Amino acid sequence: MAAAYIVDAVRTAGGRRGGKLAGVHPVDLGAAVFDAIADRNDFDPAAIEDVITGCVIQGGEQAMDVGRNAVLASNLPDSIPSVSIDRQCGSSQQAMQFAAQGVMSGTQDMVLASGIESMTRVPMGSTATLYMKEGMGNYKSPRLEEKYPKMMFSQFMGAEMIAKKHGFTKEQLDQFSLESHQKGARATEAGAFDNEIVPIEVETPEGMVSHKTDEGIRGDATLEGIQSVKLIQEGGVITAANASQICDGASAVLIVSEQALKDHGLTPRARIHNVTVTAGDPVIMLEEPLFATDRALQRAGLSIGDIDLYEVNEAFAPVPLAWLKHTGAEADKLNVHGGAIALGHPLGASGTKLMATLLNALEQRAGKYGLQTMCEGGGQANVTIIERMA
Repeated sequence: MAAAYIVDAVRTAGGRRGGKLAGVHPVDLGAAVFDAIADRNDFDPAAIEDVITGCVIQGGEQAMDVGRNAVLASNLPDSIPSVSIDRQCGSSQQAMQFAAQGVMSGTQDMVLASGIESMTRVPMGSTATLYMKEGMGNYKSPRLEEKYPKMMFSQFMGAEMIAKKHGFTKEQLDQFSLESHQKGARATEAGAFDNEIVPIEVETPEGMVSHKTDEGIRGDATLEGIQSVKLIQEGGVITAANASQICDGASAVLIVSEQALKDHGLTPRARIHNVTVTAGDPVIMLEEPLFATDRALQRAGLSIGDIDLYEVNEAFAPVPLAWLKHTGAEADKLNVHGGAIALGHPLGASGTKLMATLLNALEQRAGKYGLQTMCEGGGQANVTIIERMA
């Protein structure tokens, strides 16, 4: 089987709900990261054979194939096709895996994987609730309701279930959340994100500014402040402070074949070592990264000890904590620059966003293998393992 290589990976800095990116159309966020990939690398962008874009809430400004619209809004040639996909929070990680599979199969040589999500402008769940409110139907069919009666497949409930199953206290979740902010603040101060972030020019009351810093990071966060946030469910352990932040953003990863490297004189930054996707219990839902990681490592012929860094999406603090407990991974290798609790989780854009952060962190620490995984609606999980190129 042919190999698939990562040439570059970029992202916007996260924008808080109603923050600096709130005035930017999501299509234009996508166009900005597409342009950055082309500008940062010396190749003819007409060689891109497809753009695969992850987006979860595909309605309103993110409807009508948002990825194709971003291509048309960008400086890329109009001849490049695009498709938008939804695997919930793993949408752009799946876009990246589809891109890699296209290259590995030998049917494509250069594919751009990406993610776009403006949670400010197209709110989470809006496409599902719109028609329910108008009495025009529910995403749960009669047969699905029969199998899972009275279940709304709530991620909040799934997070509570994981915390209870694995014995995590609210104090543990809040401490993990504090550390996410602290790591994000240190990484920002050290310039660890500089190579992955695409500045976005935005208009503010003070004039035009360049948005290039993740807005969600609270460098002054305290454990006491995090502990004071109201519980989402009485008697539970999940709060807004130990869950991922609503976020606006876009991201992209350029994946190519060995032939494309030669044809365009490109230098690979990493090789895709393994792509895995699994599914399990749709009710507890968020636990599947644990079992997907087991399968990915087994198929890759690796152990968790072979992996130098891990990015496990911080949708809710119990998820990465349960993943650490299950895999026996080293906590100091997990989300070393902070995670979604601090940096934000722009739903469909998070997959390629995490890859940009993982790739840069591997390079900065001279690591070899990196593993990325995230929980997804419906009880699914993607795992991607990369090998940094020397």
